[in-house]
Amino acid sequence: MSFIGKLLYALPLSMFGFFHFMNASAMAGIVPSFLPFAQFWVYLTGTALILAAVAIIIDKKAKLATTLLGIMLAIFAVFVHLPGFLDMAQPASSMFLKDTALSGAAFFFSAHLKN
Repeated sequence: MSFIGKLLYALPLSMFGFFHFMNASAMAGIVPSFLPFAQFWVYLTGTALILAAVAIIIDKKAKLATTLLGIMLAIFAVFVHLPGFLDMAQPASSMFLKDTALSGAAFFFSAHLKN
């Protein structure tokens, strides 16, 4: 069951990462305006999502990967989606809740991994 749980968590993360590459120009529009080179950040976070998924599945540096993933997703929730959540705008509210839940799950994963 542990491996199935890893797959159910990691495979959607990898798909989110691939979506960053497939829709980079559209996703660049939600990068906070105080960050230069918006498309670069989209590619960087897409890469991070894919690498985290791989680390979780192969169980190499998974503790570090899930800790960093939790931090990244918490940053997304606060800086990208919280303003829309406070305005009760859809889909920003859903994205805020999704990133918050995935961040919490990443921290939970990290706390229960040995490496």
